[in-house]
Amino acid sequence: MSLDFLDRRGLRLLLFGGKGGVGKTTCAVATGLRLAEQFPECSYLLVSTDPAHSLADSLAGCRPPQNLHLLEMDARQSLAAFQAMHGRKLREILSRGTFLDEDDTERLVNLSLPGLDELMAFLEISTWVLERRYECILVDTAPSGHMLRMLQVPGLLRNWLQVLDSLLAKHRYLRQVFTRSRAPDALDLYLKNFAASLRRMERLLRDPACSRFVPVLVAEALSVAETAAMVRELNWLRLPISELVVNRLYPESRCPACASARSSQCGQLRALSGEPALSLYPVWGVPVYPDEVQGDRALRAFWDGAAPVTETAAGATLPARALAPAAPAAAEELPPALRLLLIGGKGGVGKTTVACATAIGLATRYPGTRVLLFSADPAHSLSDCLDLPVEASPTQVIPGLSAVEVDARSELESLRAQYARDLEHFLITVSRNFDLSFDRQVMEQILDLAPPGLDEIMAQARVMDFLASPNFDVVVVDAAATGHLLRWLELPELMEPWIRFVFGLFRKYQRVIRAPRITARLAELSRHLKQLRNMLADRETSRLYIVSILTDMALDETRDLVAACERLHLDVPAIILNLAVPARDCSLCSAIHRREAVVRRKYRESFPRQRQSTVYRQETPRGLAGLAEFAAAMYLPAGRRKEAVSFVS
Repeated sequence: MSLDFLDRRGLRLLLFGGKGGVGKTTCAVATGLRLAEQFPECSYLLVSTDPAHSLADSLAGCRPPQNLHLLEMDARQSLAAFQAMHGRKLREILSRGTFLDEDDTERLVNLSLPGLDELMAFLEISTWVLERRYECILVDTAPSGHMLRMLQVPGLLRNWLQVLDSLLAKHRYLRQVFTRSRAPDALDLYLKNFAASLRRMERLLRDPACSRFVPVLVAEALSVAETAAMVRELNWLRLPISELVVNRLYPESRCPACASARSSQCGQLRALSGEPALSLYPVWGVPVYPDEVQGDRALRAFWDGAAPVTETAAGATLPARALAPAAPAAAEELPPALRLLLIGGKGGVGKTTVACATAIGLATRYPGTRVLLFSADPAHSLSDCLDLPVEASPTQVIPGLSAVEVDARSELESLRAQYARDLEHFLITVSRNFDLSFDRQVMEQILDLAPPGLDEIMAQARVMDFLASPNFDVVVVDAAATGHLLRWLELPELMEPWIRFVFGLFRKYQRVIRAPRITARLAELSRHLKQLRNMLADRETSRLYIVSILTDMALDETRDLVAACERLHLDVPAIILNLAVPARDCSLCSAIHRREAVVRRKYRESFPRQRQSTVYRQETPRGLAGLAEFAAAMYLPAGRRKEAVSFVS
């Protein structure tokens, strides 16, 4: 017996998704190699939609078989290809259906808009699937929050098509009046064919005989909670799931550390079986391997250890302090001018736990400093880590510390609502001599042409709102995984041209459309983005702590992140190496420790200017008491550092 998707013929699309760092890439690459070897007469495509690609890192130089093709998507190249293919049609539609002149239309079509990663990925993959270029396309997706954005693209495209159809309505009416022709022209057919392709792709996505989504997780509380939320959303989208894959399960062992890890994992598996969204699906477990699963040999053997998870009993959990000491922490004095502290790195390395502990540590160590803990990841997990509800407005956690999980969609809907109120007021007061029956529909839908990243920008602007308020001195940001953290850092520069363009339109065509409040909001948004861009480049006011783990793939991603931060002039003073395994009288622990010691030396050689600390694997601290203990161990005052217990997230 094996996992269904490893043997099933006929699948045209296979997506692997889940929380960052759970092993999605490994599962996707191992599956691609297995299918290509099992069905050599078929052609397969393995594609990564995560901006922080790691397919090549996973293969570690080995050549895939000739019938397995690899692609790490570049959103900018995809956008250029899309503009080359569809730009002329879009220009014609805009010129026929709006009050924009030729120059404005050209600028709008050629804008390099933020947030297009998910849109371009969906469009390209849809094209390949519908054209049957490959027997099956396997997708290594971005972490769950951004992966769900990609799967929600059909709704966004439907809105865009409705706007484009509205733009043609006036031209269609005039053509009917003057030529008596009701026959669709080339642009009508273009939109009709685009809509038909979208419907075909949606049907295929929801057909279990053609498409399958494979949730990958690890047996840890935050991963289980995020997977449950992701699966609920996938069920709402009606996307087929057949089984869950739980990665890195510990075997039965006499080693105290391994036995404790296994006991904790079994507790999470029991919680998983009691979660309504997850209990419907068979669960398959993959063991933790002593060597990093990288390269041809390890990847081809990856699924050999997979087995159905039927037993969740284990020995009693050992006291946390019996497990492992920690390396000295990377403590430092808080710079007087520091306003923004970002905690970022590869997915699944413990960013949220470190961010929560850091915020608690700052509030505790510096009484009177008002700290805000801000989640910038679409898949928020502050609530799960703090073990208390966190809302879209700041919630007090302890004296001096509040937390917030901003709802980016609500922020965008607030902007839309303001625009609707402005437009309604304008249309009521405009002269009755104008016939705006068609133009009104276009004006009402104009914000539906906003770039996909606008909601993230609205959420990002809230950071500056909080920093500008008298209520907070320091904002600690729990960032998204590396690829989307970099996009978050680049958003102010990417979004500025679009805001200037729309702001200019409202001013240029104020006789056609008057929206004073939305114009003021866009001006404020532009000002906040400039302030944030300047703040990120100021080493006195902003810095990034990178959280990583001791694997070669994480090392490569950390190199990319540090290099990008140098280009953006963002200070990176420290790297926290989490989830380390100490040396023990255990063959599994000893093998992992030896492998990690080699990688630790590489970190020291690669980042001689960054302070580095190692945090050893133990129980996950959840709730205020555990996080406060973690913070006390990590951020001891200078001169008082000692060997201390640290935790895993």
